[in-house]
Amino acid sequence: MSYRLGIDVGGTNTDAVILNDQLQVIESTKSHTTKDIETGIYNTMKTVLERSKIDPSQITHTMLGTTQCTNAIVERKNLAKVGVIRLGYPATVSITPFTAWPKDIVQVLTGEYAIIHGGSEYDGSPISEFDEDELRTLLTKWRGQFEAIAVVGVFSSIKPEQEQRVAAIIRELYGQDYPVSLSATIGSIGLIERENATILNAALHTVMQRTADGFIKSLAHEGIINTKTYLCQNDGTLMSIDYARQYPILTIGSGPTNSIRGAAYLAKVKEAIVLDIGGTTADLGVLVNGFPRESSIAVNVGGIRTNFRMPDIVSIGLGGGSIVTTDTVGNITIGPESVGYQIEDKALVFGGDTLTTTDIAVRLGYSTVGDPEKVAHISLAFAHQVEAKIQNMLEAAIDQMKTSSADIDLVLVGGGAIIAPRQLKGVRNITQDTQGPVANAIGASIAQVSGDFEKIYSYEQTVREQALQEAQKSAEQQALAAGSDPATLALVDINETPLAYAPGKTTKVRIKVVGDLT
Repeated sequence: MSYRLGIDVGGTNTDAVILNDQLQVIESTKSHTTKDIETGIYNTMKTVLERSKIDPSQITHTMLGTTQCTNAIVERKNLAKVGVIRLGYPATVSITPFTAWPKDIVQVLTGEYAIIHGGSEYDGSPISEFDEDELRTLLTKWRGQFEAIAVVGVFSSIKPEQEQRVAAIIRELYGQDYPVSLSATIGSIGLIERENATILNAALHTVMQRTADGFIKSLAHEGIINTKTYLCQNDGTLMSIDYARQYPILTIGSGPTNSIRGAAYLAKVKEAIVLDIGGTTADLGVLVNGFPRESSIAVNVGGIRTNFRMPDIVSIGLGGGSIVTTDTVGNITIGPESVGYQIEDKALVFGGDTLTTTDIAVRLGYSTVGDPEKVAHISLAFAHQVEAKIQNMLEAAIDQMKTSSADIDLVLVGGGAIIAPRQLKGVRNITQDTQGPVANAIGASIAQVSGDFEKIYSYEQTVREQALQEAQKSAEQQALAAGSDPATLALVDINETPLAYAPGKTTKVRIKVVGDLT
């Protein structure tokens, strides 16, 4: 018998599940996220192993969904010092790297950049000739100043060869293990947003190294040594830990997508809206063919505009720990402040002195956590007023995610799901599962491995069928690098976007494949 261990770190709780080789839940646990996160991961892992009583050596796959990279960007902590090389002189000097970035994070990263000759037009022709001597002179000057380098070429999504050559020279001069992030492998079309995503990826190098090393050490401490280790990506799939070291930015947003995938597995649906209510926020996403719908617009990460792949998520400040207040005229406010992981100390039902949405759920009889007698003094009329406010907040968020006026199916998961009303306007059916509180860890455990490739083709220069085959092969190579079993690879999405402003039937092709774990 073999088993999988899945762990997901949220802002309030860290969840863990163990699944058998039939993907059935054997044991699960939920504990509070700790300040240093690593301690919470270790404690949760230890608890679920002790409860399951299985031999740790039988765990063959371990998966981690973590907020470490997101927290590092938001808090401006533990980020690497980054130098930025842009290939696009002289065409791009009017808008320099780090434009419109918050000043505090620029100071952390150093804000150093160089714009050198190189880059391509949309048809692949050069903007200016790439000069290796210019690059070598720059790297000699920069030696020892940075912990990572981001390389960004104009239209490198069409011609990535210059970026690849820059990376080769950097490693020739700085060492083969020197961390280099290439924009052609990270972002989409759009120079500034792609550049921003690449800089963030480089900045997260040290965070991911520490996270990966800490996770491996925790596993070894518990005797889990014969295992393949993965981190969760933000498209609801997995990547090998070595792949994650190269692309840490792909972990940003993985928490909500884990919940969406876990919800799809529990409810056995492929098309629905998923509502994941935690301790601090309620996150809504959309299942499309069993995977999270991706955002079609540029996404701000820590105040920085990016265009790398991100899930289409709406988050509102409503969770099981959200604080309920009233003003002098009786207006009710719910959140966004939350007691978070301190709910068992601060909520009324646990003997605290702070009124939370969980207290309201207990007063209405929706849950029996804590001591119901400690909220008996709350009037039912007031509790129903709070419930109506919660209902309005959720219905407004659901409307943002819908693409039509028709009623939809909704899957409700998360530890804070007890606060959700039993009926919501615009919702046809609400599905819940007893394992819903740990849906995020289940999503991490059952996930597949994906490859995602995007490139611009001229269908006058390259036959469409040939272009699609080439793109699919590149996507498959990414999936294999991320840890997929080659025998299980399957094409799940083809997206072709004609670029009307470009001649020659120019089309942006994006292909996604998925496969099972090796």
